[in-house]
Amino acid sequence: MTIQEIYKNAIESGIKNDPRPRAEIIRFLREEKKIYEKLDKREKEIFDRDRIQNPYSDTKILFGDPKKKVKKIAVGIDLDEEELLLINELNKKGAKVDLAISHHPNGIALARLDAVMKLQEDLYAEAGVPINVIEKLMDREIVRVARSVHPINHQKSVDVARLLKISYMCTHTVADNMAYRFIENLMKKKKPRTIGDVIDILLELPEYKASAKLGVEPIAFVGSKKSRAGKVTVSGFTGGTSGSSAVYESMKHAGVGTEIVMHMKPEARKEAEKHHINIVVAGHIASDSLGMNLLLDALKIKNIVELGGFTRFVRK
Repeated sequence: MTIQEIYKNAIESGIKNDPRPRAEIIRFLREEKKIYEKLDKREKEIFDRDRIQNPYSDTKILFGDPKKKVKKIAVGIDLDEEELLLINELNKKGAKVDLAISHHPNGIALARLDAVMKLQEDLYAEAGVPINVIEKLMDREIVRVARSVHPINHQKSVDVARLLKISYMCTHTVADNMAYRFIENLMKKKKPRTIGDVIDILLELPEYKASAKLGVEPIAFVGSKKSRAGKVTVSGFTGGTSGSSAVYESMKHAGVGTEIVMHMKPEARKEAEKHHINIVVAGHIASDSLGMNLLLDALKIKNIVELGGFTRFVRK
């Protein structure tokens, strides 16, 4: 495949596993096109036209010729400057890596991380939170995240890739969508009775088992293994980054008993505890590895160098 084909297929995989209906994603892209068409000439020059076709602002080709053929890739949860330098050294020794794929975003994909967070509204609405409530909560959180990423030196890693002539891309929310859908379907199928059951189900997956062996296993952040799980939601898995900590009161009224998340802020844990919502933290890097493994399975890419916290597990 070419880099462009990998990119397009990754976006399609993200859409297939998105919590939003496809019609809602199409509506979102049409709105982006309308925004572009209303801009003046100066504004159009700085508009990222990729927004018209790609609903995931944190999934991008960061550097390289999209037409380049790819036979071998390097994949990491974090591929930053040091990993790119390592790939360059490996290529000097004959590794022949054609493309570096990071899960976590850099460059413009990091600069616009906030733009993908609206996706979380549908996640929580699916869990039973009224859409008017979650929209208001997320609007405030999106502004906070936009301000927090604004001063970051976004292009550092991209500059390294450019100088070393290493093709470079990131696949963030597309992979997170796949992890979300996989875990959601698994919990619906297994119907865990307790928090301990939730953790045991996660530990059946190779990503979480491998992580547990290295000291980072799924844990109960709120509640205990003996706690009844009740209604389980996987709402803390995708949508750019952590959402609003104020959502837990509405989740309580929606009848949610347990939320599975990748990771959790201390203030969110306090709110969940206050409203008696059990929290299972599955593990950040293990969950990201799950999403990337599912994406690589969908892309049917076999020749892979693992680094940057990523471990390859193949599913049929």
